[in-house]
Amino acid sequence: DRPDVPLSRRKQHKKKKKKGKGSKNEEAVVGSGQQDGGERETTLGYAIRDEGPADRRTTAEKKFEQKLAKREEEEIAKAAKMTHRERVKEFNEKLANLSEHYDIPKVGPG
Repeated sequence: DRPDVPLSRRKQHKKKKKKGKGSKNEEAVVGSGQQDGGERETTLGYAIRDEGPADRRTTAEKKFEQKLAKREEEEIAKAAKMTHRERVKEFNEKLANLSEHYDIPKVGPG
């Protein structure tokens, strides 16, 4: 690289390892991949089924997600039932019916 710098002062870089194509013991897939039924055949004669990802959730997680979806549907139905004007009217009626205990009481004379 640089002939003016002595070898003892040059930075030593680690060599990167080359990645191989795989070991000799691995199974080689024969054919174009997917055949009918989602099965692949290997050189050893075993059939590998490709059924897609398995559902690894627990029963509690499944129930929780079902209830969450149901609750979300109910919220959407409730929100779609009333217009904005109706919601404001209902809120104002609710405020009118509240007692006025939150008002600041008068203290002292007059």
